[in-house]
Amino acid sequence: MMPIEQLTETEIIERIVAGEKPLYEIIVRRFNPYLYKIGRSYNYNHEDTQDLMQDTFVDAYKNLSRFEARASFKTWISRIMLNNCYRKKEKSSFKNEKMQEINENAKPLFQHSDNEPHKVVQNRELRYVIEEALAKIPYDYRMVFSLREVNGMNVAETAELLHISEANVKVKLNRSKNMLKAIIEKSYAPAELFEFHAVYCNAMAEKVMQRINEL
Repeated sequence: MMPIEQLTETEIIERIVAGEKPLYEIIVRRFNPYLYKIGRSYNYNHEDTQDLMQDTFVDAYKNLSRFEARASFKTWISRIMLNNCYRKKEKSSFKNEKMQEINENAKPLFQHSDNEPHKVVQNRELRYVIEEALAKIPYDYRMVFSLREVNGMNVAETAELLHISEANVKVKLNRSKNMLKAIIEKSYAPAELFEFHAVYCNAMAEKVMQRINEL
């Protein structure tokens, strides 16, 4: 029998809908990084992003029976996250808020071993430079860059999520790269941005499962 961890999202969802609620933790762990990058690219800070992730996972759980697999599950749950980000932006007073720094007691987004302190310092400084640069890019370009280059979505998925044409996705991606190339293309691959470190994964899974168990 195939190990549960190797099942596809569709197979796992079918079993969850049939009553195997604990399997939802696998979904949470698989999609933590994707949702985190979306929230941070929307210019929410670390704490707000985690709150939005919890809400998104709970919303997705409540609507699992409606998932028809016409699009990928990643696209489906990313759309829920984007909608939650948008609603929070519209309702709250921090529409123009700049991203706050992550607690320095937390492990850095770019982590190296303790015997490389110079790289830890260098990467911490670079992290802030990159985040600041991305925050200055117009929303449309920032989200295209995030979905395509950071979250690894294809052109069609990105176009569907952002309600723009595939040609527009390509244009905006090229322009966003031009805006960022002076910082990003020197040393780091796009996927290294806004990492949801493993140190947060267990806590997120625990909080989400606690909430859905209360439903």
